[in-house]
Amino acid sequence: MDNSNLLVGLDIGTTSVKAVVADSGKVIGSVAIPNKGMRHGKIVDIDQTASAISRALKEIAEKTNTTIYRVVTGIPVGMLQLKTTSDLINVGDNGQEIGNKDVKRVLQAAIESAVKDEREPIVFLPSSFLIDGKTDVDDPRKMIAHSLAVRGILLTAPASPLHNIKKAIERAGYQNNFFVPTPLAIASVALDESERTFGSIILDLGGGVTTATVIHDGQIKYANIDLEGGSDISNDISVVLSTSKKDSEQIKLDYGFADPKLASKKDQFAVNSVGSYGQKMVDEVYLSEIINARLMQIINRLGKGLAKHGALKLPGGVIITGGSSLLQGIDALVADRLGVKTRIYQPDQMGMRNPIYTAAYGIVNYAYRMSDIDFLVDSAIYGNEVLGQFEEPVQESSKISKRPVTASETETKEAYNRHKLPRSERSPENRQKNDNQNKSKGIKNFFKKFFD
Repeated sequence: MDNSNLLVGLDIGTTSVKAVVADSGKVIGSVAIPNKGMRHGKIVDIDQTASAISRALKEIAEKTNTTIYRVVTGIPVGMLQLKTTSDLINVGDNGQEIGNKDVKRVLQAAIESAVKDEREPIVFLPSSFLIDGKTDVDDPRKMIAHSLAVRGILLTAPASPLHNIKKAIERAGYQNNFFVPTPLAIASVALDESERTFGSIILDLGGGVTTATVIHDGQIKYANIDLEGGSDISNDISVVLSTSKKDSEQIKLDYGFADPKLASKKDQFAVNSVGSYGQKMVDEVYLSEIINARLMQIINRLGKGLAKHGALKLPGGVIITGGSSLLQGIDALVADRLGVKTRIYQPDQMGMRNPIYTAAYGIVNYAYRMSDIDFLVDSAIYGNEVLGQFEEPVQESSKISKRPVTASETETKEAYNRHKLPRSERSPENRQKNDNQNKSKGIKNFFKKFFD
């Protein structure tokens, strides 16, 4: 299959690694592979995590008949710190047209001024650009200016855990292009525009951690992380019922309710109990009481922080996702305990109708919708490779060879695409036609080179 428009979103979770592949914006495959190399959202064994990443990407490559070299990876909210920053550069004493190089230069200045020791930038979200100290614009390119300033919010992550993620991906045999904040990725698919603008809470019920992230005006305003999740619930079931962790996970999904009031003592199921002869029968109410006890602890802890910051008054309410949102009655339980409206989100694409894929799907969606300015931001953070200006591996006789790419540092994705056009398409009469096509194709053309 032609890989020219492929985009691969990678969600490295505590209990599993999820990968979603999209071609020209359309999801064509997804997989989830168990991960034993993480604990409570942090890598504790790079080799184990690398093995899970490798298995996930190889399996999805086989399923979709594609070849995958590079990915875009999510960074959980627990690793992120937000800082407002700004900076100013001189464009020209007599005034001159602002180009990509100027925008990248002011972005780098703002980012470098805000980065602290032991942390690395993940993404910068420009709120506005200021021309000559007075004209506030969203995109300053092609405007005449003496000076250019930018202000926005920088998201950073600790260098050591970030290094572990990069190393795990590299050991799996792949290259990470850039990182995406997982809460913003989830918000891009789970929330509608009004929910992102007027304020909502994303409750991500993960395997190792549970996070509550407030999204307001399209940005992260507050986050509360609880270091317990679905795996802790499964562990409780395993201990109380004296059964294996594998069986407890399946029992939770098959018979568990978030609220015991929804269960029935008449409905029973068999449990393979360690140390007993054969099986023992357990009713759904007893199982759901085990589940509910842990859930209430998590919800209560997160709820205190949300209430303190006034987040429970936001009109968007709570949107629940993540693997544990599959528990029946979880939305009603959260609504009753926190006093807010709730709903559950899961992707609705064929083969991906499971909330465990929300983050990976969001990463794909977020990256695919990035604007020219967004790519310039990522280029300022991660270097030229984010614009496709890297050596591309070509598989030949089971060996990887590399060909040089001659595009200059200041080319944007559109300029990069034009640089690669056959000579017959560079004539003046075709240039306008190509420009119009580039506008309609947008990021699709970029990813044609980006993931070739």
